[in-house]
Amino acid sequence: MRLVIVDGLDGVGKDTQAQFIKKYYERQGKTVVIRSHPESDNFYGQTTKKALLTGGKRNRIKASVFYAFDILHSLKKFYRKKDVDVLIMVRYLMGTAYLPPKLAKIAYTFFEHFVPTSEYMFFLDALPDELLERIRKRSETEMFETFEALVEVRKKALALASGYYIIDTSGSVEHTFSAIEQVLYVLDAEEG
Repeated sequence: MRLVIVDGLDGVGKDTQAQFIKKYYERQGKTVVIRSHPESDNFYGQTTKKALLTGGKRNRIKASVFYAFDILHSLKKFYRKKDVDVLIMVRYLMGTAYLPPKLAKIAYTFFEHFVPTSEYMFFLDALPDELLERIRKRSETEMFETFEALVEVRKKALALASGYYIIDTSGSVEHTFSAIEQVLYVLDAEEG
């Protein structure tokens, strides 16, 4: 099984690129599952989303804890299943970058050793002002979707992103996927 991780800040295009990756592998006859966190099909993901939309210090902690359980739920349900060739996890380890600075590195290191990782790890990146422009087009806004929060979280996430392919998403979605596709092609060839 291939585990493909698509991480990045809010508004960067993770779900869009996950769909492109899914089609890329489906054209090869592979069975693909996408899990985009927080997921709405379980209590953990629903609780995370509600906390993110409500905001406040207590909900920040609540969102972080339930987000971790949502990830674990997805892994338990789909990781290493015989009927799944490619599992795409959207919003994975970089969720720890939303924690306070001192906790972010500790949590990332802990989860990096606790959950599966992969050669197929993408961090989609764009400048905070561009992300905010994309976010403003949505009907709902989460607690971390402010310019200040995006600047802070981006800085922490980039510091944690060793081992990730960092992909600039400031161009078109097709241009972004072209960069991802080149990496997928090389990694797939190396896997044989």
